[in-house]
Amino acid sequence: GQFRKLLRGYARSLPSDRRSLLADFRPVDMARKVVGVGSVGTRCWIFLLMGRDGEDPLFLQAKEADTSVLAPFAGASAYRNQGERVVAGQRLMQAAGDIFLGWERVDGFDGKRRDFYVRQLRDWKGIAAPEQMVPRGMSAFGELCGTTLARAHARSGDRIAIAAYLGHGDVFDRALETFAERYADQNERDHRALVDAVAAGRLTAAGEGRR
Repeated sequence: GQFRKLLRGYARSLPSDRRSLLADFRPVDMARKVVGVGSVGTRCWIFLLMGRDGEDPLFLQAKEADTSVLAPFAGASAYRNQGERVVAGQRLMQAAGDIFLGWERVDGFDGKRRDFYVRQLRDWKGIAAPEQMVPRGMSAFGELCGTTLARAHARSGDRIAIAAYLGHGDVFDRALETFAERYADQNERDHRALVDAVAAGRLTAAGEGRR
């Protein structure tokens, strides 16, 4: 009952065309998902919905959204629902996002009210493999990442102030390059310290990543 309520409420957060599309699917099953390191302690649910037949599934993921860690420093969000805060941020920064991205607030089994944002479990995003790129491909990938990040900042911040700060020179570009090189060097030093600690017996390595 609570999960169907979550889905019904979430549907109201979608634009009318997406809401009409979602109405063609019916909830069939759900399961709790073990989240990643960055979301430890939060709830995450997976919903299976079916469309016209067994070959037409839709998997939705509802992730708990808590107050931003930046709130104590930047002030409270303008959104009372933390799920809506997450969705608004993604919609603002992404040129094209998940068509089923939405939010809802529900009461849990423990009686605690929680905010969630909902999206497709399979987001259709590609994963780049930099280690397989030739220099020309790496350069193109870096340019694409930079353009995407710059566009997100321009959409979510004061684009005029950002442009004025950057100016027409390459000072900022070179500063980023220096930072990236130093960060990479630090990663190598950290990894070497870890390997040496394992070799000296100060740390124990276990799992698939052990060499």
